Amino acid sequence: MPAEEDAGIHCRLDELLEERGMTLTELSKRVGVSLVNLSVLKNDRARAIRFSTLSAICGVLECEVGELLVHEA
Repeated sequence: MPAEEDAGIHCRLDELLEERGMTLTELSKRVGVSLVNLSVLKNDRARAIRFSTLSAICGVLECEVGELLVHEA
């Protein structure tokens, strides 16, 4: 089993933001999550994410959870 720090989950937030021409700051304002917390998520340093946050991000980016979070072996 992978170490907790390397669970094999990659967040594609930076790619999705680029595809949509949106900044992290704009996403932060639209979802009501701090820029620092979104940065932690974007840089694959998050250990957990609330379902409400995940839902808000997916709603703003008009994506599915599987497009945002992917499992990499």
